[in-house]
Amino acid sequence: MRIRFGFVSHALSLWDASPAHTTTWAHAKKLTKDERHEKLHVITAKNIAHTKRAIHYCIAHQIDLFRLSSSMVPLSTHPEAAWDYVTPFKKEWADLGQLIKDHHIRTSFHPNQFTLFTSDKQDVTDRAVEDLRYHHKMADAMGLDECRFVLHVGGIYGDKEKAIERFSKNINQMPTSLKNRLMLENDDKSYHTEDVLAICREEQIPLVFDYHHHVVFPGEAPLEELMPRVIESWKHTGLRPKVHLSSPKDKERSRAHAAGLDVNFVKPFFEMMRQYDTDFDVMIEAKQKDKALLTFMEDVSAIRGVRRVTGASVEYK
Repeated sequence: MRIRFGFVSHALSLWDASPAHTTTWAHAKKLTKDERHEKLHVITAKNIAHTKRAIHYCIAHQIDLFRLSSSMVPLSTHPEAAWDYVTPFKKEWADLGQLIKDHHIRTSFHPNQFTLFTSDKQDVTDRAVEDLRYHHKMADAMGLDECRFVLHVGGIYGDKEKAIERFSKNINQMPTSLKNRLMLENDDKSYHTEDVLAICREEQIPLVFDYHHHVVFPGEAPLEELMPRVIESWKHTGLRPKVHLSSPKDKERSRAHAAGLDVNFVKPFFEMMRQYDTDFDVMIEAKQKDKALLTFMEDVSAIRGVRRVTGASVEYK
């Protein structure tokens, strides 16, 4: 069983490398049109350049998974500030995408918690679709056909069954090209793994399994019964199953993510996965990002039966 590990968007080990510099509409609307145009271009160029630096960092450390920042383009979907963020950076997007493809790095996006499809308000669904269009335009500009976007199902609004019905109705309002980019994730308070599996099966969307969320909000079905179905949800994509790993910040705030990843917290999950003998990918969602990943690689490699085979992958026997 081979496991590859990655981190989220910002390589903290690099100086001044945030890929998510931004501005607010309150500030931008005070500028002249030309000033605003210049500011948006400067910020976007910097974010793309910093993302490219992070990809070079991944290459140097043999890290094959990377989550791209959803905040690379400021005010991208603001109704009063929407602008063409593809054409002026056609070469920059293409160069970044080519670098990613040349080194076979698996990328993803994670749109924010307001991108949801369970609301009964059409404007909420419209904004969610627009946000996915924004992510799709970036992925398309980079030529990243296999880049997928992970979403939570959303809120319950007092009736989970009706919310799920709305999710299916609303998600199918979008073009197939957008829907085919999606992955769904179990959460820690509303939709547990079994809930999301049922939706994934109905909508032919793969499930990204979050172990921390499952520990906090497991539902009733044993994990050993759920994981074969999670793995099966990926079969039609041709991609490895994907897992999110984090560990709780403390006992009192079990939902909060710790700075690093506690190997003792996730070891039971790895031990359980051995019975399926399935290669899979892990996105580490820790506050210390790449630093947490590299520390964890030392910790997980110390487990008996685990062999580190690259900078950020292991064989688990």
